[in-house]
Amino acid sequence: MNYLTDLMGQVVKRNPGEPEFHQAVKEVLESLEPVALKHPEWVEAGIFDRLVEPERQIIFRVPWVSDDGTVNVNRGFRVEFNSAIGPYKGGLRFHPSVYVGIIKFLGFEQILKNSLTGLPIGGGKGGSDFDPKGKSDREIMNFCQSFMTELQRHIGPDTDVPAGDIGVGGREIGYMYGQYRRIRNEFTGVLTGKGLTYGGSLARTEATGYGMCYFVEEMLKAKGNSFKGKTVVISGSGNVAIYGTQKATELGGKVVALSDSGGYIYDPSGINLDTVKQIKEIERKRISEYVKHHPHAEYHEGCAGIWTIKCDIALPSATQNEIDEASARILVENGCIAVGEGANMPSTPEAVEVFLSNKVLFGPAKAANAGGVATSALEMSQNSMRYSWTFEEVDAKLQQIMADIYKNASEAAKEYGAEDNLVIGANIAGFLKVAEAMYAQGVI
Repeated sequence: MNYLTDLMGQVVKRNPGEPEFHQAVKEVLESLEPVALKHPEWVEAGIFDRLVEPERQIIFRVPWVSDDGTVNVNRGFRVEFNSAIGPYKGGLRFHPSVYVGIIKFLGFEQILKNSLTGLPIGGGKGGSDFDPKGKSDREIMNFCQSFMTELQRHIGPDTDVPAGDIGVGGREIGYMYGQYRRIRNEFTGVLTGKGLTYGGSLARTEATGYGMCYFVEEMLKAKGNSFKGKTVVISGSGNVAIYGTQKATELGGKVVALSDSGGYIYDPSGINLDTVKQIKEIERKRISEYVKHHPHAEYHEGCAGIWTIKCDIALPSATQNEIDEASARILVENGCIAVGEGANMPSTPEAVEVFLSNKVLFGPAKAANAGGVATSALEMSQNSMRYSWTFEEVDAKLQQIMADIYKNASEAAKEYGAEDNLVIGANIAGFLKVAEAMYAQGVI
């Protein structure tokens, strides 16, 4: 469709040097072609044009002092992308690779991901090029307090509710929330992923990893299959990978590999999760430490090699574009039957095409990893009520949300002539709700 092709050209022209953002928008616009044909009134109302342009982009300086007295300056970002169905919602990423293009790609994906949850939350994302690795707790606190001193001007429980992402865990959320409360003199649900003693939700830490597995289990179940007896490879070793490992194991699978930015471990007897939690959550060390505790396991430098391990189910949960076309072909040749994306956009477009053309069940990130933001929204609800649900209550709600996401994405794919293509199905199902809300509210 010429209109969407021209719009994509405009996106590239107006956002030069932002390949991740271009990639995310291109995938979505290609999926939405049948929707544009069916709804010419949305084209006329500029819904698609407005969808790809953030409502607000905020860039700011973050000065902070290191332990040796050095003054450092980082750059902070918050992209408030779309609030048609609710307040902006999306994580904060602290990593040296962060720049405005990464934040825009993540924020754009968040619009449709949040819509898919069925909860009233819009899309946004933020972060900084600050690297928390190797920093002391005091340095982390100094940075987080400086970051929040500026960010607090732009967020609020009914405006924009950030959460964590890569490099932002419970420690960082705690420091930022404390600074927000100090400046604003109010106790509100302005951040999610908080500690349980000050407004956090049970099951939030586990939610993205659990949700990913619940989605993949639904995907498998629809084809008469399950995790039981399957060999599973998961990249990463943060929250998503750790709790994905736990849930995949509970569902009957055997997880044999995990990774971090340095390399990957392979344990053919099955990953010992207690060891991984000790290394990554308590000691904050590299995944290579695993082999010191389990000498029969192997450690290999470099991340990409993890996808050469023979497996039935692959769950990429580290970072964007970690599975390229070559890795996807190796997975297919080794008999992989299902891929569920735990990270944001971890498969390149070429890799996705390999999976789909070889009939591999493929759960795209905006559907498969929506459990985290869904539970963040449940945390927002609990904060609003000044009440908390049990772990079992939150987990039951999460399971239902993930089942509904699979059902809605699957049905949308079938309705628009792309049965079993959950990339198209998730994009369309997420978009329809946002588009209807934007159209109803006029040109704003």
